[in-house]
Amino acid sequence: MVGYRPFGTTGVRISSLTLGAMNFGERGNPDHEDGIRIIHRALDEGITAIDTADVYSQGESEQIVGKALEGGRRDDVFLATKFHGQIGDDPRHRGNSRRWIIRAVENSLRRLRTDWIDLYQAHRPEPDTDFDETLGALTDLVRQGKIRYIGTSTFEPSAIVEGQWIARRRGRERVVSEQPPYSILARGVEREVLPVAQRYGLAVIPWSPLAGGWLSGQYHAGLDAPVSRRVDRLPARFDPTLPANAAKLAAVAELTALADEAGLSLIHLAIAFVLEHPAVTSAIIGPRTLAHLESQLGATKVTLSRDVLDRIDEIVPPGTTLNPADAGYEPPSLADPARRRRSAGGVR
Repeated sequence: MVGYRPFGTTGVRISSLTLGAMNFGERGNPDHEDGIRIIHRALDEGITAIDTADVYSQGESEQIVGKALEGGRRDDVFLATKFHGQIGDDPRHRGNSRRWIIRAVENSLRRLRTDWIDLYQAHRPEPDTDFDETLGALTDLVRQGKIRYIGTSTFEPSAIVEGQWIARRRGRERVVSEQPPYSILARGVEREVLPVAQRYGLAVIPWSPLAGGWLSGQYHAGLDAPVSRRVDRLPARFDPTLPANAAKLAAVAELTALADEAGLSLIHLAIAFVLEHPAVTSAIIGPRTLAHLESQLGATKVTLSRDVLDRIDEIVPPGTTLNPADAGYEPPSLADPARRRRSAGGVR
């Protein structure tokens, strides 16, 4: 069975693994009954937290989760979802504004077939929207009983701190959790995000502990990347011919050998590593099939020795993300040249 850990300073305890529902629906596994079976199996094994988002298969993931929790299973589940991503073709149907949040939460509640959401998360920052606008809307939803807690996902350290100060100054409900990308291959959050979360008592529920499948055992030197929609959609992260991904492939080879020496599967090594960090509350696993789930459940029983952890540090040094594309978010200050140039010709 999966153990339990404190969810920040809220007094809530959740399982050390969270079932991520990103792969349920058209984007991953379109079989609703299969998705429901996976969810029920996870709950039977002691997983108490489920994480989804309105944008996952354009609401279909939430629908599958909602159907799976009918019949009395909802009350014992810590249910998390997210807003921000665009729904449908209308570019106005997205974002972190009060107007969209109020509409988005009602849509999520309907799809999830529930009266409340335990954790409602901003899926990404939106620098052009005042964070106080976002927190004001979320505070109202907490006071209405529609959501219990507020979280963020893939926020930069400065934004995490800003959220805490806004809550204090403006009397808003505070953000209680952060959901960053974290794996052996993407350790950038160790520099500031995880220490900041610890300083402010935030729960941390990392996504992609298997580095988008790189640490699942599918990737080997000399082989083409596995064929999948994710590979086609995100070549910057998965094309093995790119130098940053070649570096990941080399690291995977060393990590595979290390796991063999330790008598572990690479999957268990990867998830156990994420759970080892004292800031981490629960690692999000995102199985597409029942076999994927079964291969990941046993990771909570693994304790990595100091020698193994030291070897991991040698292969991928602390604070290092081998491919910047795996960071999950590039701030507009870097992505948009207009934000860092006074004119097309630069400052003279």
